[in-house]
Amino acid sequence: MRLKKLADKKWYNGAVVACIGVAFYVLLTNFQAVWTAVGGFLGNFRAIFLGIVFAYVINPLAKFFHKRFFGKKDPGGKYWIVSVCLAFLAGLLAVLLLIGLLIPQLIQSLTTFLENFEGYAATFTTLLEKSGIQSLINEEQLRVLSQNALTAIQNFVKDNAGRLLSSAANSGKQILSTVIALILAIYLLMNKAGVLRGTKRLIRALMRRETSEWLFSFLSRCDSILMRFLGQSLLESVIVGAINAVFMAACGMQYVGLVSVVVGVTNLVPNFGPAIGAALGGFILVLVKPIHALMFLAFTAVLQTVDGYILKPKLFSGSLGVSGLLILAASVVFGNLFGILGVLLSIPAAAILSFVYKDYLLPRWEKRRAQLDAEEGTAD
Repeated sequence: MRLKKLADKKWYNGAVVACIGVAFYVLLTNFQAVWTAVGGFLGNFRAIFLGIVFAYVINPLAKFFHKRFFGKKDPGGKYWIVSVCLAFLAGLLAVLLLIGLLIPQLIQSLTTFLENFEGYAATFTTLLEKSGIQSLINEEQLRVLSQNALTAIQNFVKDNAGRLLSSAANSGKQILSTVIALILAIYLLMNKAGVLRGTKRLIRALMRRETSEWLFSFLSRCDSILMRFLGQSLLESVIVGAINAVFMAACGMQYVGLVSVVVGVTNLVPNFGPAIGAALGGFILVLVKPIHALMFLAFTAVLQTVDGYILKPKLFSGSLGVSGLLILAASVVFGNLFGILGVLLSIPAAAILSFVYKDYLLPRWEKRRAQLDAEEGTAD
């Protein structure tokens, strides 16, 4: 009763808004510290979150196998378990195939670099002689610089030995956490029907019927956006990687598979991924034949222009209904706030924010505005 009387005071709404504003300001000014603390706490549940992500990504493939081989038989029983196992085996085989394609070519690239290192050094020396820089530095100075560089490297290794060992141990923990997440994902998918049924029952028990139904509808639309985004991102990367492979093969370049896979994978990262792929591909090719690296970079610029202005709008704009300006703004904002994860999820986040604004917030504001206008008209 006291709280209700307090809420009837004229100053109550303004005080609540002021408190929310102050809390929001404090959160924004200390966002990095808050995010670090939240991230440290959530890091304890990393394997669980990663397992949920793996299960979510593999689920469409398991549904495809179940529908393709078993139709509508026993959606939560043994046929679904077989479909889940087939999906994980397919994913594992794809990863192993990718590793089998990349590792040999990467080793070959490093071997070629080491074999031709003297030639690269001679070319670099020739460039220094032509530019006149070498004349400014005598041999004694070069020898001193080399010794200082070696000493600096030795000191760095000594000073950071503990950190390097700690990084190696953390890498082992990350691998173990990933394996646990994969096992958890398998269990989650095998018990998918029961998990969904229990979650829906809990939400209905905690919320009013209207609220729970709205939440289910909202999550369904978010799921649809994420699925379309994942499918179209993979399709776009495959197309870009295939076009790159055709160009490199036609020009007689080496490491067609390695560079094309790098280009395709980095293309999954919105906005900045293609530049990373171009830099990595150019570095690999310049070790073999610099002219091929220049040709590759020039073609990549053309390919990314076509991808950005023709292919990507065709794939994303029509199905997700998001403008390029909103995608770019979301990439910058979410990238600054959440790092690489924010950049990766910027497109679906922009799509979700867009439909929340258009379908929920804007109609509510318009309805509220109409009510206020009507009240003012009645008062007049």
